[in-house]
Amino acid sequence: MLQVPNQKIDVPILNENGVELYVKREDKIHPIVSGNKYRKLKYNLLEAKDAGHSTLLTFGGAYSNHIAATAFAGENAGFQTIGVIRGEELEDSWEANPTLRFAHSHGMQFHFVSREAYRQKEEGDFIQDLKSKFGAFYLLPEGGTNRLAVKGCEEILTENDAQFDYVCSCVGTGGTLAGLINASAPHQTVLGFPALKGDFLKEDISNFVRKWNWKLITDYHFGGYAKVDASLVTFINDFKQKTNIPLDPIYTGKMLFGLMDLVGKGFFDKGSKILAIHSGGLQGIEGMNAILKRKNLPTLNV
Repeated sequence: MLQVPNQKIDVPILNENGVELYVKREDKIHPIVSGNKYRKLKYNLLEAKDAGHSTLLTFGGAYSNHIAATAFAGENAGFQTIGVIRGEELEDSWEANPTLRFAHSHGMQFHFVSREAYRQKEEGDFIQDLKSKFGAFYLLPEGGTNRLAVKGCEEILTENDAQFDYVCSCVGTGGTLAGLINASAPHQTVLGFPALKGDFLKEDISNFVRKWNWKLITDYHFGGYAKVDASLVTFINDFKQKTNIPLDPIYTGKMLFGLMDLVGKGFFDKGSKILAIHSGGLQGIEGMNAILKRKNLPTLNV
């Protein structure tokens, strides 16, 4: 079993409000296949191998942590990998993208599709067309979330983590949060901070969980997926300076920003112990900094 440290955070706002915060450093599992990506891929790779597959196919955007992790982990496990990438305009410029360049360097073959076509990625005809083009493959959904991924994420919490009153996580496709909910103790409340607008993830998560001790906090998406502003960048840089913990701007940065804001607003009772899950995703910082520079916004310290 992996030994992942819980790092105590010591900043004034926590002491002033009488709460304790620890960060589970899942980002330390591996520099690329870190955090929830390691957890989500673990049992899927075993299943693909047991079923006799030689190729993995999955989906993602230009800066997808899942794409990078699947390419690296797939190569190391002896699989060919195929990435169906959202945005056909990237076909002629992908070498300028650090995430896609990394994935390609680890053997991933790309199939670029329009955003309209990408929305059909779960439809049978779309999948059949991919099988006709590439042959047999083991299908990993966008973000890696399926029942085997949830099973892997159930292993994030340990017996020692039962001491915490709250378990907090960022939310993309919902698989990590579902695993945390299933593994949580009866007295714990699990809070999810979606990186996307809206409350639609509630139904997706409900398909994988057996408990109702959880809530989505939908106020800290910063305008939607991959949307970042100067205040978030400033928070992430300040947090790293004070704690030596790097955060990514898509997921963990928004979650910790929201968590600290809730602490300041008195959301948590005095004496509460909070565990925040660091789900990795740091590979995307280089690409985000390029975007921030183009927008004349401050960049993330690396």
